Amino acid sequence: MMRKKQEKIFIEFIDQYKKRFYLLALTYTKNEQDALDVVQESLSKAWKSFPTLKDHSQLKSWFFQILVRTAIDFLRKQKKICLMEDDQIEYFSPNQVDTYTNIDLHTALNNLPYQFSEIIILRFFEDFKIEDIANILDIPLSTAKSRLYRALKLLKIELVEEAANHE
Repeated sequence: MMRKKQEKIFIEFIDQYKKRFYLLALTYTKNEQDALDVVQESLSKAWKSFPTLKDHSQLKSWFFQILVRTAIDFLRKQKKICLMEDDQIEYFSPNQVDTYTNIDLHTALNNLPYQFSEIIILRFFEDFKIEDIANILDIPLSTAKSRLYRALKLLKIELVEEAANHE
């Protein structure tokens, strides 16, 4: 009977947040299929360890922690096995300058270093408290706060500079 109740809680949770799972995974992977793979693997991991979760009120931050770590692991694996062609290396080279006529928040976030964009996404797009973000990313609270402050500062600079370039 207890298993049925846990199953129901887990399924309702998935139904409620499945789009957000996908969108968060997509921000990490930048690829639809990879994002779906990350979500699927995260759900599998969560289901296996769900019976060990003591407080179901922490389900959201607990799962997002699994999702973020799975996405990071996925990116690390991809980095190891990704072989680039010469033209791809040239495309990704720092000497290449992108020219956009209109920059938006999404592009500005992508231009931020990874550790800063993930803080912004978790705080403002996923509505996590800074304490939950520190837990999800497995960093001290003070580090989470300083990264958020720095990320907002960098984001503001990025957006102001781009706006000035278009005036």
